[in-house]
Formats: sequence, structure tokens, C-alpha cells
Amino acid sequence: MDLTLPEEIRELQGGARRYVRKEIAPIADRMDRADELPEGIFRKLGAQGFLGPTIPAEYEGLGLSYFAQAVLLEEIARVSPALALSVGAHSNLCADNLARNGSEELKARFLPPLVRGEAIGALALTEPGAGSDAMGLTTRAERRGDRYILNGSKQFITNGPVADTLIVYAKTAPERGAHGITAFLVTRDTPGFSVSRKLDKMGMRGSPTGELAFRDAEVPADRVLGRENEGVRVVMGGLTIERAVLAAIPVGIMEECLELSLAHARTREQFGEKIGRFELIQAKIAEMYFQLEASRGLLYRALDSVAGERRSGRESAAALTVASEASTRVALEAIQIHGGYGYMRDLPLERLARDAKLLEIGAGTSEIRRLLVARELLGPAVDP
Repeated sequence: MDLTLPEEIRELQGGARRYVRKEIAPIADRMDRADELPEGIFRKLGAQGFLGPTIPAEYEGLGLSYFAQAVLLEEIARVSPALALSVGAHSNLCADNLARNGSEELKARFLPPLVRGEAIGALALTEPGAGSDAMGLTTRAERRGDRYILNGSKQFITNGPVADTLIVYAKTAPERGAHGITAFLVTRDTPGFSVSRKLDKMGMRGSPTGELAFRDAEVPADRVLGRENEGVRVVMGGLTIERAVLAAIPVGIMEECLELSLAHARTREQFGEKIGRFELIQAKIAEMYFQLEASRGLLYRALDSVAGERRSGRESAAALTVASEASTRVALEAIQIHGGYGYMRDLPLERLARDAKLLEIGAGTSEIRRLLVARELLGPAVDP
């Protein structure tokens, strides 16, 4: 596979790098400390074209590939993984999902505001009792005339506390298990919908995460994505793409950690020498590079897979698992190379390390992704 990005993607990446360094880097630490998304930040990102890279031009998007979405997340993640997570939830989990599965009426109405950043998007799948077991969700949706009535709760929802437009999964035929799930588009002003609480997290601070409640929430029948009881297709297809695209975030974290470590090793002196001359430091830096480039290769392979119809859950799960675990190790090694300075909040390394850990948990834990990869490799012979 050719790992060279097309010219238009490289131009987008370069523009994003310049913008992120100028506009996002100065506020990244403040976002983390306050645990707040800056006011108006999505409108600014929308004006740059960062929120709809895969959305067709007729809905005001750029009409580009998942590679474009990934390189944008990578560049944002280098200075603020938290903002990259919120942008990923908005542009991929919500907007791209809607573009792939929504009716023409829903796309025409809801996609342009999402692309412009006038509305913030989220996806609500996880529940208090259904995390890794996503198909075990208990939120119910009952058809009553021209609307559905939703009851239940969702947990750990990225952008949940501030989202205007949400894709919500509920069971319309519980007796059918996974084949009784339906996907709905729900807006913030839906009667019966509320944000129960905003959650306080170890990392990814500044990316709002919340618990949502549905108490006889009334959703019009024309807000179904796809068909009733066929939401499992929307869920699984979305997860495969989500894992591939979000793997760009840990790649961005590693790239930043390596660059900071190289600069420090070239300038920091101990025992009368630059620490970059010490073999143990050289070994750490070489290993960081290996982890970064191996993860980037898996990322590009997964993106190439989801770009066509031969989408592979195995490749996407492998990319996110390897990259996420590597980013935690690389961030901790970067702290070690910087010594006491790396442990201080004056540098972004401790924040990058805290942020990296979430990527081993979200979009299915590393353990669940390993099961997915193994079962796909082994084939039907090991299925129950």
C-alpha cells in the first residue's frame, strides 16, 4: 500500500498544522485546567473547514476521504487530544454517520449546521450497564403513531453536555436482541431529553463528557437513521470507521512527544554532556520512533480499508489498539526523558499522558478489540 498522502490531503494537513499552532496551542492548557470547551471554538473550526472533511459538498462539506479527517485529528491532537476527541465525535461519530445513513431530508436539514459548527454533534451508544457489551443496551423506543417514545439513559457520551444534535441507539424490539436496535436523530430541545450530569475525568479534560437521560422523550418517526430494527448495521459500520479515524489521535500524541523529546535531548546537559549522547536516552527515542511509525502504518492501512467497501473491523481494531497503547507508553517515556520537568504541568507531557489513556478504553476497550481481531482471524469455527 502506498503510504504517501495525496497532495490535497498534505495541503490540508499543512494548513491545519499552522492554524492549530497559532489558535489552539495557546489555549490547550487552559482547556485542561478549566475542563471546559472554549466558547465558539466549533464555529471557528467550522470556518476553517475542519468539521466536515468527509461530508459531500452539497451539504457544505469538503467531500474528501477519511484520510483527510484523520490528518486533521492528528494535527489537533498534537496540541490538544481533548479537542481532537470532541471534533472526532462531532465530525465522524455524528456528522459522517448521518451522511451515510440519514434520509435526504435529515441530511439537508442537519448537516450544514454541523459542518459550520453552529451545532455540536454527539453519538449516544454506551449506557451505565452496557459499555463493552454495546448490544446489551436497555434504552427503549416505542412507536406511538407518528413518533417514538424513548426511555433510558446513556453514559460517558463525548460532547453529551453541549450537543445540539445526537445519534441515539435504542431497542425497538428487545426480544430480537441486537437485531432489535434502531438509530435515531435526537435534538437537544426534544421534550423528555436532559443532561443528567457532566462527568469529571482524569484526562481529555476540556472535551465535555456526560450522562444523558430520556424520560418519555418524543422523537418524530422521520428521525430514524436507516430502518427500524436495523440499527446494528449502523452501529457496527460506524464503529469500524470510528476506530480507524480515531487512531489518528494517539498518533498525534506520539508525534508531539517525540518532537519534544528530541528537542530536549539535544539541549539538556547532564554530567557535562547533552543527554542525547547517552545510549539509554537514544534507546528510548528510537523506541518512540518505532512505536510512532508502526502505528502510523496500521492507521493508514485501516483508513485505506474503510475508504472502500471492503471495510475490515480487524484492521480498524488493530490500528486503534496498537496506537492507543503505544501512545501511553511513548508519553510516559517522554516524561522520563524530561525528568522532573516532564512531571511538571508547565510542559504538556503529563497532560498528553493522561489523555492517551482514554484511547485504550473508548470505542471498545483494548481487550474487546483483541477479541474482535482474534475471532475474525479464527473465523466461524470458534463461534458459539
